[in-house]
Amino acid sequence: MFLEEITARTDARVARLKQAGVPRTRTAGPPRPMAEAIRRRGFGVVAECKHRSPSKGWLTDRYDPVAQARGYEARGAAAISVLTEPDFFAGSLEHLAAVREAVGLPVLRKDFLRDPLQVEEAWAWGADAVLVIVRILDGDAGRLQALLEAAAALGLDALTEVHSPAELDQALAAGARFVGVNNRDLDSFETRLDFSREMAPRLPPGVTALSESGYRTAEEALLARSWGYRGILVGETLMRGGTLLDGINAWGSR
Repeated sequence: MFLEEITARTDARVARLKQAGVPRTRTAGPPRPMAEAIRRRGFGVVAECKHRSPSKGWLTDRYDPVAQARGYEARGAAAISVLTEPDFFAGSLEHLAAVREAVGLPVLRKDFLRDPLQVEEAWAWGADAVLVIVRILDGDAGRLQALLEAAAALGLDALTEVHSPAELDQALAAGARFVGVNNRDLDSFETRLDFSREMAPRLPPGVTALSESGYRTAEEALLARSWGYRGILVGETLMRGGTLLDGINAWGSR
């Protein structure tokens, strides 16, 4: 039900976007390479600014994405993810633009992209990277290819998110080399870290892979690193004041 509702709302926004048009200028500087920033760290955390989640409700009473992002940067995050979906996550493109101006890290637009016009919109609002979720593209390989090509044409990294082996195969066939393996089932919202362990052997050399969702401690993040992931994407734990970033900074040479 959630995916049906989110795609319907997204398609309605895309229809309005096609009528209104997308700005053709970008006030932010050139895109900052996100996958490269994560690789440089050896193991990087993409820290998320998110006010609300459909499964957990409101994550904070006072949401200040700029202050949140600056805190993440100060505590060693490799990149920032900003929710821009308005109906289910209370996000906005204004949040994205404000965070991009405030930090020196690459900033990911996290939303439900179904049309290349949304990639152009992300670029115009200052995103350095976009999230492309295979699950919401109705198995349409052409649509997936179009989204990845639109991102590449604008110099944006595309974090291509998968929830099954079949979706990983689709992503790789479309040319994705920056992949997010999401431990959360979008139908049940159940989260299993072991899903990333099971998927790891399927990731070919040359792919920069992140494990997404469900991480609460630095010890759990250490598992993701041992499975071969170059980083993790974390939202709810950090929004609720978790110390995962500090724990990872204390790893040292482990």
